[in-house]
Amino acid sequence: MKEVYEKPVILKLKTGMMNKFGSSPAYARKVRKDIDGVPVEELIEEFGSPLFVFSEKKLRQKFREVKNAFTLRYPNVEFSWSYKTNYLDAICAVLHQEGETAEVVSEFEYEKARRLGVPGNQIIYNGPYKPYDSLVTAVKERARINIDHFEEIADLEKVADELGVKPRVGIRLNMDTGIHPQWSRFGFNLESGQALDAVKRIASGGKLELVGLHCHIGTFILDPHAYEVEVKKMVDFAYTVEDQFGFKIEYLDIGGGFPSKNRLKGIYLPPEVAVPSVDEFAERVCSALLSSLRPGDYPKLILESGRAIVDEAGYLITTVHAAKRLPSGLKAYVLDAGVNILFTAFWYKFNIEIDREVHGTSEPCVLYGPLCMNIDVVDDLTYLPPLPRGTRLILSPVGAYNVTQWMQFIRYRPAVALIGENGEVDLIREAEDLTDIVRREKLPERLKLEW
Repeated sequence: MKEVYEKPVILKLKTGMMNKFGSSPAYARKVRKDIDGVPVEELIEEFGSPLFVFSEKKLRQKFREVKNAFTLRYPNVEFSWSYKTNYLDAICAVLHQEGETAEVVSEFEYEKARRLGVPGNQIIYNGPYKPYDSLVTAVKERARINIDHFEEIADLEKVADELGVKPRVGIRLNMDTGIHPQWSRFGFNLESGQALDAVKRIASGGKLELVGLHCHIGTFILDPHAYEVEVKKMVDFAYTVEDQFGFKIEYLDIGGGFPSKNRLKGIYLPPEVAVPSVDEFAERVCSALLSSLRPGDYPKLILESGRAIVDEAGYLITTVHAAKRLPSGLKAYVLDAGVNILFTAFWYKFNIEIDREVHGTSEPCVLYGPLCMNIDVVDDLTYLPPLPRGTRLILSPVGAYNVTQWMQFIRYRPAVALIGENGEVDLIREAEDLTDIVRREKLPERLKLEW
């Protein structure tokens, strides 16, 4: 078979600034023929392309790294899995087996955790929108509810009257920790006095028992010092609450936000340099706790880390469908996976590996997805050799948020596979077909077509 002729293109060489870190990784050819010992081509033959693949070994390893970092430094720690990060049953089950409770931010996620077998008293219920009926269920099942606003205080007081109980609750705080933009839309602001007003409101009502404080300062936080500030402010506020109102703060939930070894767009340094280790975060948090708490007082430290645990356990295998040359001279490839299933491509520059050795000179190129939308760009500038149609690209880390934020738009959502610690491969979510899309649609009789 003759190769298709492509006329030569002359591109201006742009060397850029000197790089004190050595040769640019953009030109390095990275080949990956298997994931945890299972050949990439075997996975595609069995489950199709594109395909999300999760490593159970890596998932458990990352959790244990986080667990060890904190439990070796503080005696009373609870880890609660952030469902919004990845709520596939198999992923959640692995982390619940490891001892994590469930942190949810909607009645949907609450129901999913209960369906999986998590008891209500092992669920933390966060979020700005908690429908009344879901609060009734959460109080009945003794879930830990972290209040987001004053209306929720009133709702819970009504639930208390309805059920004849005194719910044990926490409140969510927001504060200045030096991170910008500041996450101020959730919970009660500390510096303005709003959080103290919320405590006064709870105390005056007499129907709720305040036992915890919650705060989540943001996502993909690269400054461990911000958590030190957060913890010290939470401890100080906890003692203000205890001394002035008589409540006993039993837990300090510092949320999540720890980064993975992913690469934010616009960050010059590679993740290995730019992203602090989990031990750096643990040292800041636990040292701040131990230096701020009163002698003999060890409230439960709760962590809701998601991305730092699951992101690096996830891979996306995608196939090159076509190649083209743009008017600018830039090489472009069309993949069978786009931002419909890889939503985080808007913020992260993924590691790209090829499933085979490919000869030829690497050149700048852009990776497009299959959508008929101009925004469907997986990578706007990477360096790859000439890729034949059918080449598999393995993108990582993609385990966080993609299978919860993916969209049913233009294309069916793909299958998801889990490689077990023993090398066994399980299908943990089937690929969609038309029945998944139309099963809830209703076509009025008068609109039925006859050809």
